[in-house]
Amino acid sequence: MESRKARAVGFNHVALEVGDIDEALAFYGRLFEFELRGRSDTDAFIDLGDQFIALQKGRKQPPDDGRHFGLVVDDKNAVRKALADAGIATLPGPFLDFMDPWGNRIEIVGYANIQFTKASHVLRGMGLAHLAKNADAIKELTEKGMAPG
Repeated sequence: MESRKARAVGFNHVALEVGDIDEALAFYGRLFEFELRGRSDTDAFIDLGDQFIALQKGRKQPPDDGRHFGLVVDDKNAVRKALADAGIATLPGPFLDFMDPWGNRIEIVGYANIQFTKASHVLRGMGLAHLAKNADAIKELTEKGMAPG
């Protein structure tokens, strides 16, 4: 009898290696409003409701190229402006990608435009109950039987 495989259902967190925790918190604080879940001299945890980003001291590898993660935000244009105000260049291409000072590549994704959906009680707890999906995202979700009701 074949054993059952576990099904991947989502992400709990993403870990980014950085050079210095205080510098990383200051860098990301210029771009995003966030709550710190916890920190030490070697780690910091940025709360994303029911998920988090872990910052870990000790980046040793070269800068990322295509490897990246998509960070979902409530206001993509606000990030675009914050990047410009901070003098941080966006990367060429059709998406809003940038590199942090340690070589982590991040793509900014607007919540309204994608299938990724926070549960209504999580959005409410984050003070983001007003967020909604656009028609294309609702269509994709509907086709999978996952449309918000």
